[in-house]
Amino acid sequence: MEKHRLVMFSDGVLAIVITIMILEIKVPQGRNFSDLIPLFPKFISYILSFTYLGIYWKNHYHLMQSITKINGNILWANLHFLFWLSLIPISTNWMGEHLFAKATMTLYGVILFLCSIHFWILQCVVIANEGKDSLLAKAVGKDRKGKITLILYFIAILFSFLNEWVAGFIYIMVAMIWLKRDKKIERKINPHEIDPAEKEINSVQKRTGPHEE
Repeated sequence: MEKHRLVMFSDGVLAIVITIMILEIKVPQGRNFSDLIPLFPKFISYILSFTYLGIYWKNHYHLMQSITKINGNILWANLHFLFWLSLIPISTNWMGEHLFAKATMTLYGVILFLCSIHFWILQCVVIANEGKDSLLAKAVGKDRKGKITLILYFIAILFSFLNEWVAGFIYIMVAMIWLKRDKKIERKINPHEIDPAEKEINSVQKRTGPHEE
């Protein structure tokens, strides 16, 4: 199989998952702004899950960029990862429908934890296929962010039995951690990409000429 087929299939699944989530938010029967208030919990849960899916789509994109050849192990690992992603709409809807109750927050955390585990497995399978000296292996390194994420998910799941709001705060915190741009990985995967600040400096130097230090 060519790489672009795997990428297109994965992008299609992610697009469907997002579509299913938004379709769960039903149009209110009333015509006043007050009729939108009951939808607020669902909308908040949708925003959080949409953010997570966006993060996984971005990371999956960089992962696919690093692949030079595909084998059966990568195909199965990718399918396992997509399976757990496809369960996010169920937990998202349940969480919003029941106002972030403890059980719903626990299930949400378990699914996020399993998504993270299977993305890590997919990453390991790709590295094993590409080699320890591959661009991805160098970019990932010790994967401290991934390990911290799994620990935070586990803590959030435990807290969800005691206080669902603490668990929710941890889920948001993990999303914020991953929203921060990881320039190290981007430069390793695509070494020809130039940082916007560096691009501006190069543009100025071309117009004014090099300066002596």
